[in-house]
Amino acid sequence: MGVGKIVFKDMELTDYLTKTFKNRQIKEYSLWEEKKMRETPNYNNLAIFIDINSKSLEVFDQDTSQVVKRYSIASGKTETPSPIGNWKIITKGKWGKGFGTRWMGLNVPWGKYGIHGTNKPHSIGWASSHGCIRMRNADVEDLYKIVKHGTPVTIWGGTFGPFGNGFRILAPGDRGSDVYEIQKRMKVKGYYPLYVDGIYGDGMKKYVIKFRKDKGLNMTHDLDYQFYKALGIQLFE
Repeated sequence: MGVGKIVFKDMELTDYLTKTFKNRQIKEYSLWEEKKMRETPNYNNLAIFIDINSKSLEVFDQDTSQVVKRYSIASGKTETPSPIGNWKIITKGKWGKGFGTRWMGLNVPWGKYGIHGTNKPHSIGWASSHGCIRMRNADVEDLYKIVKHGTPVTIWGGTFGPFGNGFRILAPGDRGSDVYEIQKRMKVKGYYPLYVDGIYGDGMKKYVIKFRKDKGLNMTHDLDYQFYKALGIQLFE
């Protein structure tokens, strides 16, 4: 009778990770994350809530709803707003100190957005970025240690949800949370068969015209207040 093979689960998983991730940085991070998940009971249950108006980022335990971390942030400028909505972290990386020491990318479909550090700490507390969420380098390094790929991130823009501080008249070429929400609503009503990506591209124009024609609206590619109302979108304080 042969001698049975002893398998240590942790060693087996470490072996697998080492072979799968050839890139040294990804390999080291994967091993660290596995260890952290075993050491921290609530590690799998963390989520991030970012309030654009109060310029704050909170990390909370989804099981207890307790806030475990709170940081100050900088958000996007009026002309380059942060992506309001519900997202998740899909990439993590260490950057050079010139721009910010850590990066956590989000799955926003209309552009590259994420949470990162900054070499301009005086910008924290203001609407000063190109759309990303900025943090002080010490803070972003602290956050980086406790969140993982797949961590949910909610970016809250206030009472008007994806419309931020109110409606804007949208035209072909525009992109953002409001375009994303309009595409979703048009899809629900059967007027938008394309991929919902938050970009008002050429493919969307003909469906806007069809909707306008069916609802008896003026023929224009713009998404104006008349269009919002016909789509059933109204803003209430």
